[in-house]
Amino acid sequence: MAQQSSGQPSGGSVKLTPFRALVIAALFGGLAGWLLVVTANAFDLIPPEVPWTAPIGLILVAALVGALAYSTHQRIQVRHERMEAQRAVAFLVLGKASALAGALVAGGYFGFALMFLTRLDAAAPRDRVIRSAIAVVAGVVLCVMGLLLERACKVPTEPDDSAAAGEGDDLEADTRD
Repeated sequence: MAQQSSGQPSGGSVKLTPFRALVIAALFGGLAGWLLVVTANAFDLIPPEVPWTAPIGLILVAALVGALAYSTHQRIQVRHERMEAQRAVAFLVLGKASALAGALVAGGYFGFALMFLTRLDAAAPRDRVIRSAIAVVAGVVLCVMGLLLERACKVPTEPDDSAAAGEGDDLEADTRD
């Protein structure tokens, strides 16, 4: 509390998106894709076609997030430039959201495509599987680009000056945590 009253940051940090969260998002997406086909079949409806705009849109978003991840990495990690706190947090949130959304979408299209694998001899199911497979790859790429953006936002570790500075600095570093 004393640090907050003196105007210094509290030293809190945000953890990187855990692999478990990505797996859970992919599983929920797969369940939704499977449920879409099962529900359509239960009501004697034709499951929806997968338009080409879906994987193309995912690829474009993944490319934009990847370009942002590269420029952010260059700025923060390579050139060690400072970035406004609000912008860095916005990029971090975008990275986390892209990673989770990419996993969710990839799982959804995967679950959707699995329902048509046994009917590849017909044109419509084959198109659904092919377009869904491309969307799965695009979703995975979006997830990876989001993770890269998230990691690009990490504050680079400074060289350890505690050995040269003395014991007082070590105590100060311990009280900030």
